[in-house]
Amino acid sequence: MSDSSLFRGVLALPTMLRIGFHEAVAYRAELLVWMLTTTMPLVMLPLWLAVAETGPVGGYDGDRFVAYFLVAFVVRQLTAVWASWTLNHEVVHGTLALRLMRPVHPFWAYAVESVSAIPLRLVLALPVSLAVLLATGGEHLVDDALHALAGLLAIAGAWAIAFFANLAIGALSLYTQSSIKLIDAWLAGYFVMSGYLVPLSLFPPLVRDLPYWLPFRYQLGFPVELWTGSLAGDAILVQLGAQWCWVAILAALAALVWQRGLARFSAVSG
Repeated sequence: MSDSSLFRGVLALPTMLRIGFHEAVAYRAELLVWMLTTTMPLVMLPLWLAVAETGPVGGYDGDRFVAYFLVAFVVRQLTAVWASWTLNHEVVHGTLALRLMRPVHPFWAYAVESVSAIPLRLVLALPVSLAVLLATGGEHLVDDALHALAGLLAIAGAWAIAFFANLAIGALSLYTQSSIKLIDAWLAGYFVMSGYLVPLSLFPPLVRDLPYWLPFRYQLGFPVELWTGSLAGDAILVQLGAQWCWVAILAALAALVWQRGLARFSAVSG
């Protein structure tokens, strides 16, 4: 992304956000369907509560499971991205060429489309946040400004990982016409290795360290553990560093795949 494109994107950002929000409101029924597909933590919660009835599981009692899965639901709402599906649709239907004619880099547009929906997602996420406070009395949530700031950085990093991974995988459609199967594979890894279905500390010892070397944990498990007070001190800084390293790696990969794929796309389309 060139400096001039970056400058144009910054100037256009307020207008793009306003338009994106109006579009999200206009397509609120479709957005609601997307939101309902991210409710798996609410499905897993009663299952783990039933398991915890006989006693704590790996340090998790009932209240801690409530805090973990409700916070996981909120984090999922705030970090959901669908740029890969949008990019695939535009490549298949030939509308990407129209987007390329606009003065703002498409990456800005894809980012704004995702961010603009967050206010509507908060309509669902905020009541759940209040439910966490009421159900646990705030016992398993961070209660100081420094940890809350780290938690916000972790959520921003989780969104960035999801966004750049979506772009990198979506841009592969410039080579193959469709990369939907690959984003499905990414989501499968996310469901298993992020802590979305099972807290990662409950993994068997043989594979417990594996998620720390993969990006999926930093999309959900890390911010959830941070917000629920499971991490402190140097562990937070180390994992924030690892998370933003993944952001940088995926951003570079997305830019590379996009540039080379776009050259091929331009050559083929004429």
